[in-house]
Amino acid sequence: MKKSISLLEFYQMFAASRPDVTIPSLGLNVPTGHFNVFKRLGYCTLNPSPYNRRDFYKISLIIGKGILHYPTEKIIINGPALLFNNPIVPYSWETTSEFQSGYFCLFTESFMRQRSEPSNDSLLARIQDVPMFYLNEQQVVSISTIFEKMLAEIETEYTHKYDVIRNYVNLLIHEAMRMQPRDDAGSKSHNAASRLSSQFLELLERQFPIYSSDHILELRTANDFAERLSIHVNHLNHAVKEVTGKTTSDHISKRIANEAISLLKHTEWNVSEIGYCLGFEYPANFNMFFKRQMMIAPKSFRETYYELSDPKKR
Repeated sequence: MKKSISLLEFYQMFAASRPDVTIPSLGLNVPTGHFNVFKRLGYCTLNPSPYNRRDFYKISLIIGKGILHYPTEKIIINGPALLFNNPIVPYSWETTSEFQSGYFCLFTESFMRQRSEPSNDSLLARIQDVPMFYLNEQQVVSISTIFEKMLAEIETEYTHKYDVIRNYVNLLIHEAMRMQPRDDAGSKSHNAASRLSSQFLELLERQFPIYSSDHILELRTANDFAERLSIHVNHLNHAVKEVTGKTTSDHISKRIANEAISLLKHTEWNVSEIGYCLGFEYPANFNMFFKRQMMIAPKSFRETYYELSDPKKR
């Protein structure tokens, strides 16, 4: 798997199917970040997008049908939906209907940090656990209006137009937060335990995806993470358990298992190579771990996945 898709690579792929799209001079926008917005009508093909991380955030209003492929699941979209993608989680989008409409905007983290309040980071973080929201007709109209305002604003000569656009991005995030259950949207306390838990989860996630079979996972135990965060392991375990309801080891094991699933599906590495890069010195240890997590051996899991993915074998 490739490390990630950069903004330049995205625009090159985009412009290949849309000759009228001009590739911007991204190098000039590093200090202030980058933002752009487009209509989706006519911008989609039936070929799946590459399965990778992106070096940018993307918010999409999807009108049409398709499948989102994530490391641990796939989500079938068969109605209007608002989708949030971040630079941490790899994904692929597969179009399954010829008709596609809607909008999307993309932006870098540095764009959102410009003249922004500290809460902006937490706003983006609050919607990461639920990256997709189905919309009713009224919500489609409301979200479409925001995107249309972005499209109009980006064409103006107003000096502070990107400040205005940032407000529109935050408005999209707030609209998504409205759709979440009240407990998820606003009642989580931002105390020391939650901050420490967030640091742990971010540190865990940033180790993935694995890009090379020569890479060996660096942090594999609660002690490893505690040392990196310069705290006692008991303190880390208590904070993570308090905030998430799961142990530190549970999170680590689940994430390693999820990455193993992704590698079995999307690479041609043999089982031993996958186990080794995930920190298992001996194949037997990896086999036992995977079977304990998934109730099936990794080789059998891969064979079953290939059979189900091959239409000729159905």
